[in-house]
Formats: sequence, C-alpha cells, structure tokens
Amino acid sequence: MRKLENSELDRKSIETFKESEKTPLILVLDDIRSLHNIGSVFRTADAFLIEKIYLCGITATPPNKEIHKTALGATETVAWEHHESVIHVIENLKTEGIITLAIEQVESAVFLQNFKVEKNKKYALVFGNEVHGVSQEAVALCDGCIEIPQLGTKHSLNISVSAGIVVWDLFKQFND
Repeated sequence: MRKLENSELDRKSIETFKESEKTPLILVLDDIRSLHNIGSVFRTADAFLIEKIYLCGITATPPNKEIHKTALGATETVAWEHHESVIHVIENLKTEGIITLAIEQVESAVFLQNFKVEKNKKYALVFGNEVHGVSQEAVALCDGCIEIPQLGTKHSLNISVSAGIVVWDLFKQFND
C-alpha cells in the first residue's frame, strides 16, 4: 500500500468546482462562535460539493485568517452569504421549496439512520450555536429535525463534527 501524492488525487480547480453539479444540500450556520468550526464546515462543504452555506447572526465570514486556517481555501469554492436573521433565511428557503431540517435533539426528531432523502428534493440543514444549539424559534419554523444518536455521557457533538456526519450520510443517499 502506498500513500497517494497530491498530484494523483485529481482535484478540481476552483473554476471546475464552481461549474460542477452540486449536491442538493444547503448548510445554514446560526450564531457559530468558533472560527475553526466555520472553517471546518467550509472544508466539508467543499469535499461533498455542497451548493451553498448561509452564515447567520454572529457567525463570522470570510475573509478571516482563523477561518482560513481550517477551510484551507474552501471559502473560495463554496458559495456563501451572510444574513443577520436565521429566521429570514429559513423562511426564504421554504418559499423556494427547499426542505428545511434542524440538526437538533427535539421531540419527534428523526434519528439520522432513519432519515431518507427524496432524491428529487433539495434540503437545507440548520446547525446552531455550540452552547445553545438551534434556537426554538428556528426549530419551530423548520420542516423537521434530524438527531444524531449518541450513546455516551455527553449529549452533544462539536458543530463541525455534526455537519460532517450528517452531510456524509445524506451525500451517500443522494449518490446511491
């Protein structure tokens, strides 16, 4: 077994990435405090050809040195916008026919392993603050909620880890 060189990985150029067909997922980050989490989500979005990221509330925006440390250039490839209100973003996405899903522990949440995408639909995944999660107002506005099952003593995951887990699962479903 031999580790591949970067030149063997067939990486897309920025232009090719922007022209590529995207996975029908949009990520909504609301009040994310950690610049490293934001950068990590950008990098995950790049890896799985995510359509767009909405940065809401206090979530910092590129260009930013700390975001760049973990994004490693993904802020140049993944489309993004900043909005003050996550509520307005969710309302606008819903008017476009996009299914909005909070990633949160709530009554009647669907466990990730039980959630099935409809391949002809587009989804927006709402991720919340590292301490408080997705706000109740945003949860109430979403079409549904997905919960990542957790069996240990902690009942939360880092937001960038949660994004990676959910995006990977839904990406696999879209590409099966």
